[in-house]
Amino acid sequence: MKDQRTKTTNRFATAAVSLAVLFSLGACENMSTRDKNTAIGAGVGAIGGAVLTGGSAVGTVGGAAVGGVIGNQVGKDKK
Repeated sequence: MKDQRTKTTNRFATAAVSLAVLFSLGACENMSTRDKNTAIGAGVGAIGGAVLTGGSAVGTVGGAAVGGVIGNQVGKDKK
């Protein structure tokens, strides 16, 4: 019983974080393209990390960090 309740709570938390990230992207109007890519990468990474780890907080935060770095580097000026 407790295991099912934990899974349900984790799924709800993951969905809530995902929705918060998606809605917060609307505040990106004055951001540079690189900043937007970083925010989008962090959001996608958080969702991916949560899915891959079954809603683990560590997986969600780790995914957000990795996704943010990747998003920041996408389109970076090559010198």
